Amino acid sequence: MEGGFPIEDVAPIAILMDELRSEDVQLRLNAIHSIPTIALALGPDRARDELIPFLQDSVDDEDEVLLALAEELGKSFEEYIGGTEFAHLILGPLENLSAVEETLVREKAAESITKVATVLSQPQIEQHYIPLLKRLSQGEWFTSRTSSAALYPAVYAKVSPAIQDDLRKGFTSLGSDDTPMVRRAAAKWLGPLLTHFSQPHIISDGLPIYRKLQQDEQDSVRLLTVEDLIVIAKRLTPAEIKEQLLRQIRQSIGDKSWRVRYMAANHFNELSEALGVELVREELIGQYVQLLKDNEAEVRSAAATQIPGFSKLLDKEVILARIVPCVRDLSQDASQHVRAALANQISGLAPLLGKDATIEHLLPLFLHLLKDDFPEVRLNIISKLETVNTVIGIELLSESLLPAIVELAEDKSWRVRQAIIEYIPLLSEQLGKPFFDEQLGNLCMSWLGDTVYSIREAATVNLKKLTEVFGVDWAKATIVPKVMGMGSHPNYLFRMTTVQAIMTISPSLNLDIIRSDVIGPLLDLAKDPIPNIRFNVAKALEVMATSFVDIADGHVFIRELVSPTLERLKNDPDADVRYFATRALQKAVVVDT
Repeated sequence: MEGGFPIEDVAPIAILMDELRSEDVQLRLNAIHSIPTIALALGPDRARDELIPFLQDSVDDEDEVLLALAEELGKSFEEYIGGTEFAHLILGPLENLSAVEETLVREKAAESITKVATVLSQPQIEQHYIPLLKRLSQGEWFTSRTSSAALYPAVYAKVSPAIQDDLRKGFTSLGSDDTPMVRRAAAKWLGPLLTHFSQPHIISDGLPIYRKLQQDEQDSVRLLTVEDLIVIAKRLTPAEIKEQLLRQIRQSIGDKSWRVRYMAANHFNELSEALGVELVREELIGQYVQLLKDNEAEVRSAAATQIPGFSKLLDKEVILARIVPCVRDLSQDASQHVRAALANQISGLAPLLGKDATIEHLLPLFLHLLKDDFPEVRLNIISKLETVNTVIGIELLSESLLPAIVELAEDKSWRVRQAIIEYIPLLSEQLGKPFFDEQLGNLCMSWLGDTVYSIREAATVNLKKLTEVFGVDWAKATIVPKVMGMGSHPNYLFRMTTVQAIMTISPSLNLDIIRSDVIGPLLDLAKDPIPNIRFNVAKALEVMATSFVDIADGHVFIRELVSPTLERLKNDPDADVRYFATRALQKAVVVDT
């Protein structure tokens, strides 16, 4: 609505109608998003009598406009029409939207209907929601029947036992519908509905619906029943699972469609936990090994992600006898994605196997995967080494894996180099200063000259963390001379790295080191011919001013060395340099007062 009109002088409904008739989709979208404002302008009575009927007839539009309408009606719209006692009126427009052709609109309308259901009283549900649900469930078009499946879980627990009986029958008919899309929706929403069923009804009604869907001819329906299976298994005793579900579990895991097997593999830990340790050991080990050896790479990848979680339910001897041989095979799998999935999880076996078995069985696999051709495999191994370290100790880890880590520090994939950099402070803390200086010191400095900016940036953060680990005296002797030496390099990128390293490290150093080793070369760089370096010097001086303000002599340092340089940079020919120098000077003046 135009801001120039007083709200009482216009007919909001007329404006809305005009805008919704516009040929411009964006205008119609804006009109839909302004519905709450229009409802406020109309007041609750007129919103109920005029706006709701109008919206009920507004389903002939572009999908994105209908999607926006379905969304707006689910955002506590009852507040604009007189509160929760009138909330059932919103169901009318949403029912129409639930039957349109576009899936996104139907899903959003169903989601909004379930939101409205949360504020309806039991009489409102029984008088308005249940009839709507029945109309949609028995609709002539599959679109309305598909939408109806999502509406059952929201109200099942809120209605009388007699209506619950009707709802179970209604959902059963959706599970046997002729249209695959409806059966797919039934399979998707069966799990959430079963959480509200009583124990007897799980067996008498839930299981038959599940079994029918689980044997559906369409794999797109069967794959959705894996999550239903987990919900049912959680509600049954081990004896009932043995009697009622084992056949279905075997069928899903060994399904002829790889998509169903993928779903079973992807949810294997949840299924295992629902079945309990005893049943897992009796029934699932062989099934799991079968998934780890599946013909399809996607299934093997999904199964590999479950290795540590599933192994927690097994004895160490069983892991060594049944799981580790599969892990060995997967580490040489033809698919890089399978190897990457394994690399991400294999370290989780170390705490379960203990030190000796990890050294014997897993360390060779770590080394093998660290040398993999695919960067993601190497990256996944590096990022999880900490778990192995806690089991076998840093000495053995560094002895066996350090050569590979040093090799990866020069890896052609910059993400792998970055992961190594991020791992260095942890490694250094545990290896100690002498070992670090001997084995890793030069490596850390070499990263400052890397061709990739992200690596140079990570390298400066790495030096800051190492300063915090080994102390400022070590930094003064080892890091600072090398960093400051790069400040006179002919390549401006090296000089830039010096400035950025100072900016990052200086808060971890003390004022004496800054005065004796850092500030001189930094002030020389304030005269650098490259503007990017000059404005980064201004930023570095700003960091120093704020870092050392509370230290004795900090004010003198700022006044004598920081402020004069910033004053000069404030008149620099380059606009960016002037901007950062002015900003830094303002901070320096504030902290100095």
